[in-house]
Amino acid sequence: MPDAIELLKTRRSVKPREMTGPGPSAAELETILTIGARVPDHGKLAPWRFIIFEGDARLRAGEVIAKVFARKNPGAPAADVETERKRLMDAPLVIGIVSFTRPHPKVPAFEQELSAGASAMNTVTAATALGYGACWLTGWFSFDRDVLDGLGLKPDEKLAGFIHVGTPTKPSEDRPRPFLSEIVTRF
Repeated sequence: MPDAIELLKTRRSVKPREMTGPGPSAAELETILTIGARVPDHGKLAPWRFIIFEGDARLRAGEVIAKVFARKNPGAPAADVETERKRLMDAPLVIGIVSFTRPHPKVPAFEQELSAGASAMNTVTAATALGYGACWLTGWFSFDRDVLDGLGLKPDEKLAGFIHVGTPTKPSEDRPRPFLSEIVTRF
């Protein structure tokens, strides 16, 4: 397992199309989810949950996405519908991070949504620490109510994103990072 600081300094996203199997074992997935649930959570509200898409579940979710896309884009070429159908098929594991808020006198909705984001980041970091490639993505279908309903989300739930996890097929290239001198000020 890599040194924690070095891991955080070098973590990078791996494109799902640059992933293959194997994905995490059942024990590794449990570790990833345990770490994903170990985030700042003011009020102990747990304003997030996980949906696991593995094997045929990825294709079933893709069917939901493709049907909604085709209905909302009746003139779309068949190739575009097929692209939507394969949205979750590249990585062997996709974890949906579901976000919801609960009324609370001391914990505003925004803070609860940030907790879901922290959960997504911990999930990515845990998968990376275990040696897998990981990527946190959204897309139109992450915000489309018909898709969310088709994936089983409740009316008051949103999708913070999909975490794609798999074995990288090649070394991942880093992207430019901001210079601290451009993003840090002192008060």
